[in-house]
Amino acid sequence: MQANATWKSEMLFDATSHSAHTILFDGDPAHTRGPSPMEVVLMGLCGCTAIDVISILKKKREPFTGLSVSAVAEQAGEPPKVFTQVRLVYRVSGGVAAKSMEDAVRLSETKYCAVGGMISQTAKIEYVIEYVD
Repeated sequence: MQANATWKSEMLFDATSHSAHTILFDGDPAHTRGPSPMEVVLMGLCGCTAIDVISILKKKREPFTGLSVSAVAEQAGEPPKVFTQVRLVYRVSGGVAAKSMEDAVRLSETKYCAVGGMISQTAKIEYVIEYVD
């Protein structure tokens, strides 16, 4: 896997992945033109675990109709300002069995989500499941 970031102007950078997708990073504290790198890491955590959970629910043939994963994180006060606490909230809709959803979240946490595995080295991650219907 490869990536790069190229300075554009002020505190703006174009970042490109090995698969040729780009993100504009904004290093300005207001982040008015794009997300900060740490925001993207948190977004990556949400996406990584959501992909895992959907994949597992599909394999279990659970009748989900929607899933969203949101995160709130706290960072250390001093550099490097790593995440120290993260709260993930999974909102699932459809007739998903609670045990299936809990199993899917647990498998993502303990086995599949590489982003969560890295973040858990510095942060306590709390997992909350909400059923919407």
